[in-house]
Amino acid sequence: MTAVESVVQRAGRVRVWSSSLSSPPAIILGGGANALSVARLLGKRGVKVYAINGAKEHVCYSRFAESLSVPSESSLERAWTRYLLSDDSNHLRGAVLLACSDRAIQILAEHHAELGRKFRLDAMNPTAQLCMLNKLCTYRAATAAGVATPRYWTPQNDRQLEEVRNELVYPLVVKPELSHESQKRFGEKLFIARDFSELMQLFRKVLQGGVDVMLVEMIPGGDDLLCSYYTYLDENGRPLFHFTKRIIRRYPAVHGIGCCHVTDWIPELIPVSLRLFEHVGLRGLANVEFKRDPRDGVLKLIECNARFTAANCLVADSGFDLAMLVYSRLTERPQDPLIHYRVGKRLWYPFEDFLAWRDMPNASRSPFYRWLLSHRHPATLPFFWWSDPVPTIIAEGRRLGEIIERRARKVRGWLSRIWSRSAL
Repeated sequence: MTAVESVVQRAGRVRVWSSSLSSPPAIILGGGANALSVARLLGKRGVKVYAINGAKEHVCYSRFAESLSVPSESSLERAWTRYLLSDDSNHLRGAVLLACSDRAIQILAEHHAELGRKFRLDAMNPTAQLCMLNKLCTYRAATAAGVATPRYWTPQNDRQLEEVRNELVYPLVVKPELSHESQKRFGEKLFIARDFSELMQLFRKVLQGGVDVMLVEMIPGGDDLLCSYYTYLDENGRPLFHFTKRIIRRYPAVHGIGCCHVTDWIPELIPVSLRLFEHVGLRGLANVEFKRDPRDGVLKLIECNARFTAANCLVADSGFDLAMLVYSRLTERPQDPLIHYRVGKRLWYPFEDFLAWRDMPNASRSPFYRWLLSHRHPATLPFFWWSDPVPTIIAEGRRLGEIIERRARKVRGWLSRIWSRSAL
């Protein structure tokens, strides 16, 4: 056997890959900050990393990943699936295939057998994975498992919506069952209705867009009541570690990204999370988010993610390298147990967190200097690495260009109005 060609026989199948390295490469499918984090964590360990993603994603500019050119199709799902299953990807046969987005999870679950004959896939129960992807299936599974959820309703048309009208509470979350489908069609993962009239408009909009929807009670209280649990469930459903964190702020508040997170130890998250995972038979990486309801003190389910999340860099910086955990399991490398992690470690999106502070009500907003002092300790940044600065430079340059363009449009509109008035 040469150093260039390796043959590994696992589960009765022979897989072949070609590489100048002694380890199989990794393919990262989809994702944003999580994809970049996984690429860096594996790349710095000497693993050759390939990325299949949108051309503007940060990972495509990282020195730790090589972006693969995938022939375009009518949808990204179709393009990615066709590429992975076609002869175009034969040179990657035997590579570790990692999902970093909901779209990627759906592809791996729906084509699990075919992809498993060509690539190394993480532990997966496709039925459970697809259930966790679907918000309604997740909530129903939680109810069956005895896990608390916000109140929710599932009208399918205007008539059914009218039937539950008197039960509804506002503000109300109009939550598409598949958030990545809503993101693709509307650019939003969910919508907030503040009265029945607004609800009817949003409800019709989403249904007419071909996206199934559910209505979910918005739990009162700030975003700092959000907390989450991470683990990895092996082939027997045994959790390999326990990791918890909290949200401090999100931007926009209530439904935006978590722009300030902190690691913590919240042991009461463990049994309730494992109860849900065990009920659906989940395997592999697992993450679940709860919000503590200030009305009764109960942790209530928000959502689940059976994949690497946007906070993966924080988990790694706290001591748990999940990318290497998964890769090591799939390549039969020894892996130290994940037991202790650093509590109090923060993940910080500086610009978004500033906007979150700025938009807080005056009564609850601390002075600017206190907000600034709260970040005096080193924090994990989602995109910037000194040894890999290009993704941040390109992304922030693009964002600056968008800000300048928006300002320019306002100025052009202002000048146009002045010109119109003077012409009269």
